[in-house]
Amino acid sequence: MTGVGRDGQQSSTPQTEAPTDQTDSASALRHPTGGSDRLRRGGGRGRGRKGKVESVVPEAEFTSYYGRPIVKPSPWEHDIPAYLFAGGVAAGSSLLAAGADLTDRPSMRRSGRLGAIAALTFSMVALVHDLGKPSRFLNMLRVAKPTSPMSVGTWILSFYGPFAGAAAASEVLSMLPGERKGVLRLAEVAGRPAGVVAAVAAPAVASYTAVLLSDTATPSWHEAFRELPFVFVGSAAAASGGLAMVTSPVAETGPARRLAAGGALLELVMEQRMERSMGVTAEPLHHGHAGTLMKAAKALTAAGAVGTLLGGRSRAVAALSGAAMMAGSACLRFGVFEAGQESAKDPKYVVVPQRQRLAEHGPTRFPA
Repeated sequence: MTGVGRDGQQSSTPQTEAPTDQTDSASALRHPTGGSDRLRRGGGRGRGRKGKVESVVPEAEFTSYYGRPIVKPSPWEHDIPAYLFAGGVAAGSSLLAAGADLTDRPSMRRSGRLGAIAALTFSMVALVHDLGKPSRFLNMLRVAKPTSPMSVGTWILSFYGPFAGAAAASEVLSMLPGERKGVLRLAEVAGRPAGVVAAVAAPAVASYTAVLLSDTATPSWHEAFRELPFVFVGSAAAASGGLAMVTSPVAETGPARRLAAGGALLELVMEQRMERSMGVTAEPLHHGHAGTLMKAAKALTAAGAVGTLLGGRSRAVAALSGAAMMAGSACLRFGVFEAGQESAKDPKYVVVPQRQRLAEHGPTRFPA
């Protein structure tokens, strides 16, 4: 049976036979090595040859019931990290599109508006696929609960989506030949204010998904709550800037390059800081499938940032750098997701942080 010591190291204790009754089961759960009996009967402290006080009681080791996980891994599948990635691309693209519209960069404005609605549509399809049917998303709009990240996120998307859609519709109308009249003309003119409102909502769209993950009991998500919003915002900026670099001419993508490079730097710096602050729960970020994805994310994002800064006005380098940052952002979302799922399967990542908090802050006492 697998257990965890007070020092946070995982240990393996052979399980010779199963408990035969309830009393034996409870005793084995508390102290699988039998230390509790020794503690009660002869435990304590003794004096060595030179009068030094030595403990004769072995350190108690933790183990969960038959080694089963303490918290359940989330039922989410790969729809969710895809939803996280596409939502970030949509938010950053709306921000770039609004800026391009105000600074007379028509190609980047078009790329941003159409990229935002395409990414948002993909994101919503992934979310609804995970929920099972569209009515479950609509049911979440029946209440507004400020203490629920899921409820707040639903309302943020519901506010952001129509304005991003109106800006994209205006862009499509502007591409059609001929002069628009009546409602079509009104829809075309509404593109700029709608795009600005979507840009205002973009930071919330890019960051709320980090709150959604860190507000769960999943150890590697919860312990990342301090830095994960910054990591996701940086990732969204890098990916959306990368999309603009792929789809727009170099002459118009100066702001997109700066946004992408700044986002990549923010992502890389805050991701390192996040790993240091997470303690033992950062281990899943370095092992297995999650570790491979996180290494790929760092390499792709760093390579994309370097290409963005050193590529000059080369269209090919700009496109390759943008694609690398988009791929890096996707790997980051999937890597964080996989690490969280793995952390929920090992009791160590639940118990060790709890004991550390208990040692640092003492037990939490609520007023009667």
